[in-house]
Amino acid sequence: MVIEQFVFYCFAAILLFSATMVILVRNPVRAALFLILAFFTSAGIWLLLEAEFLALTLVLVYVGAVMVLFLFVVMMLDVDLAPLQEGFTKYLPLGILVAGLITIEMIAVLGAAHFGLDIVSAPIPQPEGYSNTKEIGLLLYTVYVYPFEIASVILTVAIVAAITLTLRKKTSKSQNPGEQVKVRKEDRLRIVKMASVTKQESDQEGPS
Repeated sequence: MVIEQFVFYCFAAILLFSATMVILVRNPVRAALFLILAFFTSAGIWLLLEAEFLALTLVLVYVGAVMVLFLFVVMMLDVDLAPLQEGFTKYLPLGILVAGLITIEMIAVLGAAHFGLDIVSAPIPQPEGYSNTKEIGLLLYTVYVYPFEIASVILTVAIVAAITLTLRKKTSKSQNPGEQVKVRKEDRLRIVKMASVTKQESDQEGPS
């Protein structure tokens, strides 16, 4: 139990440090790397809570896909850091005020009075062979089947709406894959036959 508490406090300290550095660093690539560290430490805390499925999902989905995409976009954009540094100093007092208010609200809602060990006890160790993924699947497809299906429909509608917005007609030039596939050689290439001209004849016609 003591070892688990020590590991928890180590992960919590690393998580707070990495989350703070995501806000404070001015280089977007370093901020994304610190965010990856925050995701990994959050996954470690979830493992301590015996939520293996959520921990692996966090690592595979957010670190393995979303953050790689963020890093790729940030590196390809070549962001100018000078305006970011100027804006950081300009909005620093407002940012400190908002961060202070959020901290007070989180302490009021998630404080020891509501989530202490006397109210919310530590998770009970599960026996060997216990599957966290199986238990989540049973809950999703039995107790929460209707909310789960509604969420899936909403996500499907959002995907269709995003695709529709990208495929709508624009004033700028756009490509039609169907027309490109049906194109023929005669539509793009025109062969012109002309008589051959020697270099001497070309030199004679040039000055005239």
